[in-house]
Amino acid sequence: MGREPTVGGKAQADGSSTTPGDHTTDAEHAQRAIGRPEPYNKGKLVGPKPPFKLKEIWALRIRLQIAKTIRDQALFSLAIDRKLRGCDLVNLPVGDVAHGGRVVARTTVARRKTDQPVRFELTERTRGAVEAWIAAADLRAEQFLFPSHPSPSPQFSTRQYSKIVKGWATLSGVDAKTTATTLCDAPRLR
Repeated sequence: MGREPTVGGKAQADGSSTTPGDHTTDAEHAQRAIGRPEPYNKGKLVGPKPPFKLKEIWALRIRLQIAKTIRDQALFSLAIDRKLRGCDLVNLPVGDVAHGGRVVARTTVARRKTDQPVRFELTERTRGAVEAWIAAADLRAEQFLFPSHPSPSPQFSTRQYSKIVKGWATLSGVDAKTTATTLCDAPRLR
């Protein structure tokens, strides 16, 4: 009934091959025989990725302060406070968060995907970081809060934002492949 162990590349009773260097099973051979390609995501992490943990967020915030990266401090603080998607964050005009050179404590922004208004508060730390960024970049109310310098686009793309968040993950010692590129699911800090 069962297969007999054989020599010279034949199948064994457990369904594995005896060909040197070939570690495939009969099921994998059958997949190839009927012309089905191997899934593109075989062996990869699929589905939603976990957000940054609280200790990683604090470690990253401290590293950004030590590095004195004003833009990244403002971007990071807003991402944590707002809990919005990256597409909403990069499309944020200066006029939505600052009036007369002062960053507001509360504001409402419409989400791009759902068009639902979202009201949120900005912590004192975030207001300070955003004020410092607006002053350093010499931004006006009609400009985007995070303009794109190398490209003709007036603001960051979500792809640029994703690369920045992956850089933050690497900076904090987290594997960028297993961490979400959005901070909207991260724990809220005060």
